[in-house]
Amino acid sequence: MNKTMEATQNEQNGQVNPPDPNPSHVPQPQSLSKNAQKKLLKQQKYEAKKAEKKAQMKEQKQRDAERKRKEWEEKLAALPEDERLKLIDSRKELRRERMEKRSEERGQKIQRLTQAKETGQNIVVDLEFSHLMTHSEIHSLVQQIMYCYAVNGRCSSPAHLWLTGCEGEMETQLQRLPGFDKWIIEKEKQSYIKAFSDRKDDLVYLTADSETVLHELDPTKVYIVGGLVDRNRWKGITMKKAEEQGIHTAKLPIGAYMKMSSSQVLTVNQVIEILLKFLETKDWKDSFFQVIPQRKRTEGDSENCQEVDGEDCEEETEKKKRCLEVPSHD
Repeated sequence: MNKTMEATQNEQNGQVNPPDPNPSHVPQPQSLSKNAQKKLLKQQKYEAKKAEKKAQMKEQKQRDAERKRKEWEEKLAALPEDERLKLIDSRKELRRERMEKRSEERGQKIQRLTQAKETGQNIVVDLEFSHLMTHSEIHSLVQQIMYCYAVNGRCSSPAHLWLTGCEGEMETQLQRLPGFDKWIIEKEKQSYIKAFSDRKDDLVYLTADSETVLHELDPTKVYIVGGLVDRNRWKGITMKKAEEQGIHTAKLPIGAYMKMSSSQVLTVNQVIEILLKFLETKDWKDSFFQVIPQRKRTEGDSENCQEVDGEDCEEETEKKKRCLEVPSHD
């Protein structure tokens, strides 16, 4: 009552109480060090450059399509009627064969992902951190999840992927993805703790802060990857969460096979792709060098593996682009 009277009096006097800069219900990020600020600025410049390059590539693609269309029309115009009809029929047949092949591949993919629901390695993306991220960061994570699904679908032995804590803006942005409602993936609004309430001892949170090194993937375990972009603001948050929940933790054995140029924090799609590679190859070194981009390694490690796909930033971007070119309805 006294607070209400005070607020009313302040309004009458032309004064408005400023909002609480640190409300108790909103967790505050750790202040960034100078080194972290430099990394953040570098990342922002990289994102801006990437967006510019993406726009240029889109324009180039449109120009190439227009050029090919004109070349096709000119080619047809220069042919006699009978040859023109043969060429058109030949092109139609080629398209038909291509569509049949895609349909066959799509059916095989659906079969593999359906089987993975029964026998595949359970891998969870924990989406309960969306309230700590900006709109653009959530968008970035959604793109990573889309990439994870595409890569998993191409694996000969895919994992059984889960999205837990899928609600709010995170769910809204995921629903905007073409064909998301038909994805063969578990989508849970509830947390992984509730989704696996009868298997709590099987839960293993993957975090770089763990002291336990992951040497093998246990098919009976459920491995959890924190869905969080820009961990510089929230150092140790996944480890703290796992400790509070009383579940196991582990970290990838990166240090045993390569030296990182900075921290061993990887993106969600990188962690999951490493796990998928290991499921197929049973070789950590090969999995790391195929997935971790060159910019995140020291010079020595980069020189030792110059021929591996996806090493530098541009190659990794192109690889993602190829993997994301999947039919929107499966």
